[in-house]
Amino acid sequence: MMRSLFSGVAGLKVHQTRMDVIGNNIANVNTTSYKSQSMVFSDLLYQTTQAASGANAETGRGGINARQIGLGAKGGAISTAITQQGSAQSTNNPWDVMITGESFFVVSNGSQNFFTRDGSFKVDGAGNLVMASTGYTVMGWPVDEETGECLPDTVAALRIMSEENMTYPPESTTKAHMSGIVDKFDTATKSPGGRVITLSFFDNLGYSYTAKFSIHSLDDPGQYYVQLDDILNEAGDSLVKDFNISSISEVATFGQQNTIDTEAMYQLLDTATYTVDANGNQIYSMKYFPSNMLNGYSTNQIISASGSSKNPPKIDLANGAAVKKGDLVKVTGSVDLSKSELTAPDFNLIYEDGKYYARVMKDDGNGNMIPDPDNKKGEELPTTGSNADGSFTDAELKKWSDALASFGKNSKITGIKVDPSTAAVSMEYELEFEALQDATYDADGKYFVGDQIDDPLAAYGLANTENTTYTIDFVSPSGQAQIKKSFTYTGNLLVYDTEKGTFSYIGSPDTDEATLTFNASATSRNGTNIPLTHFSNIDIDFSGSSNVNNGGSSTAALLKGEKENPALGTGRKVGEMSGVEIAQDGKIRAYYDNNQSRLLGQIAVANFANASGLAKQGDNLYSATANSGEFNGIGDDITANGGYMTNGVLEMSNVDLSQEFTEMITTQRGFQANSRIITVSDTMLEELVNLKR
Repeated sequence: MMRSLFSGVAGLKVHQTRMDVIGNNIANVNTTSYKSQSMVFSDLLYQTTQAASGANAETGRGGINARQIGLGAKGGAISTAITQQGSAQSTNNPWDVMITGESFFVVSNGSQNFFTRDGSFKVDGAGNLVMASTGYTVMGWPVDEETGECLPDTVAALRIMSEENMTYPPESTTKAHMSGIVDKFDTATKSPGGRVITLSFFDNLGYSYTAKFSIHSLDDPGQYYVQLDDILNEAGDSLVKDFNISSISEVATFGQQNTIDTEAMYQLLDTATYTVDANGNQIYSMKYFPSNMLNGYSTNQIISASGSSKNPPKIDLANGAAVKKGDLVKVTGSVDLSKSELTAPDFNLIYEDGKYYARVMKDDGNGNMIPDPDNKKGEELPTTGSNADGSFTDAELKKWSDALASFGKNSKITGIKVDPSTAAVSMEYELEFEALQDATYDADGKYFVGDQIDDPLAAYGLANTENTTYTIDFVSPSGQAQIKKSFTYTGNLLVYDTEKGTFSYIGSPDTDEATLTFNASATSRNGTNIPLTHFSNIDIDFSGSSNVNNGGSSTAALLKGEKENPALGTGRKVGEMSGVEIAQDGKIRAYYDNNQSRLLGQIAVANFANASGLAKQGDNLYSATANSGEFNGIGDDITANGGYMTNGVLEMSNVDLSQEFTEMITTQRGFQANSRIITVSDTMLEELVNLKR
C-alpha cells in the first residue's frame, strides 16, 4: 500500500482534533473567565530508505544526504492561554469579583481544593461565600479576634453573613468636647436659666440621651460656671420623671458645690424711701409713680401725648390722701395735639378736606379692637361748637371722647378747640384709672407711697433665692448699705484669659476636662433601686472654646468624641448591616447604619509557577498537577504580586473569534488537502490494479 494513504489519514485525524479544539473555544466564547486553547502539529515518523554518507577523500566522491519518507503528522501540544487576561464585564453585583493578574481564587467542595478565575459568587443560606454555579465555598482567611485583622493561615471557608456579623454592638459615649464662642455680652449667660447647651450621648445599650447644661456668667470678667440641669431620654422625658426621683443629681453629677462671697455698697432703689423712727429702727417704704400705680396710665395715648412741656396731667387727690386697691383715681389735664399727631397710630384719626373722622375699628379675632386695615372712615368729628358762644355741646364732646379711645376706666373730653388754619386741636380731658395697690398720694413728690417693707432687701432690689443669700451689714444715712452676697452653685468653674480670649481652665487650674459622673444606682421615691451601670462617665474637653466678640451671640456647642479625634469615644447605637464591600486586596468589609464598619474576612488567592500546567476540571475549575506546582494550603494576598480584585465585574472569556475563525479556515483547508491525498492515492492504486487487464 502507498505510504501517502496513511499520511493522509494521519493528517485527517490531527486536523479533526484541531477542529475539536477550535469548536470548544467558540462554544465557550461567553463562558465566564474561560481560557482559550490552541493546538500545534508535529511530524509523525520517517522511513529511511538510504542512510546519509560522508565524503571520501581517497576516491574523491562527495557525501550524500539520507533519504527519508515521512509518514504523516500528529498533534504536538494543546496549550491554554491561562495567563491572558479576559475583558471586564460590569454586573453591578457586589458579590461578583474579577482578578486582575495571574492569581486564582481558591474554592473547596468540602474535601478538595480547586482553583478558578470565575468570581461569580453569592452568599448561601448558612452565610458562606460560595460559587454561584457549583456552591463550592470560597476560601480565605478569617478575622483574628485579638487583632481584628486577617492573618495568613491555612485557608478556611469564609462565613461572612454569620448572625454576629449582621449587627454591630452598641457602645457608650466616653468622650466629648465643647467648641465655639462664649460671648461676654451674651445676655443669656446673665439670665437665671443661663446659656443652654446640650450633649447627645449613648449608654452601653445603644440608647440615646440628651444632657442639658447651662453656662452662667459670674461677676469676675471671663469667669463662668457650667452646671448640669437635666438629662432627657429618647422620648424627651426627663430621667427625674422617668425614674421617679427627686433630682437629676441622683443620676449624675457635674462638678461640686462652690460658694462665692462678695461685699459691695448698694443704693436704695428710686422706688424706695428710708426713714428711722424714734427708736432708731430703719423703716423702708416703697414709692410708686403713676405709671406703675395706675392700671393703663403708661399706655394711655392722651397721657403719653402730655408731658412737662405740654401741661402735665394732674391727679385730683389731697396731699396724703389714701387710695385702696381698685379705687378710681381721677387724672385731669390739657394737651395740644397737631394734625400729624392725631392721624398717627396712637389716635388713628382720618383727616380729609379740612375735617376729622373717626376710624372704623374691628375685632382682631382675639377680642381686641384694632383700626380697620382698609382705613374706613367712621363718624365725622365736629371742628366748631354748636353752642351760642361757639363752645361744644356735651354730645359733640362725647364724639371726640369716643374717637380718642382711651385705656382709662372712664375717659372724657371736657373741652376742645380746633384751629381751622393748622387743624391743631387743644383739648381738656378727665380720665379715671384703677389703683393697683394700697397707697397714699404725695402731691409734692407726685408719687404714691406704699406700705412699710418687711424685707429691707426689697428696697435695694434684692431677694434671697435658692442659690443666693444677702446679709446687710449697715445702712448709711444716705440710704447706702454694705451688703454681703453669698452665691452657691453646683458645677464647674469655666475661666478664660480676658486679654487673649482663649480658654484657661475648667474646674481647677491647668485642667482641660470636666467629667459627667454617673452614679452606680439611684432610688426612686417609692424605694425601688434603679441600676445605672449602663451609663459610662463622659470626659468633656472645654479647651476648644473661646471668649471673644461675636456680636453678643454665643455659639458654644457640645459634641461627642475627642477634640483631636472626634471618632474616638463617641459611642453608638446598635448597627444593622447596610452594605458589604470587597476591597482590591480581597478584604471583605461590612458597613452598618451606626457609621461603623467591620472586617469580615479576606479572600486568599493561589499562584503557580506554571499556571498552564493546571488541569481543567470543568465548571470553570482547575486542579493542581505535578507540572503546575502544588498549592501550599495558605495562599497569598493578591496585592503581594501586583494583582488586585474588582467587585461588581466579572472576567469574560479570552477567546478571540477572529483568530478562531481564521484557524477554522486553515484547518478546513488542511483537512480538505489531506482528504485529497487519499483520493489521489486511491486513483493511483486503481491505475496500478488496472495494469493486469
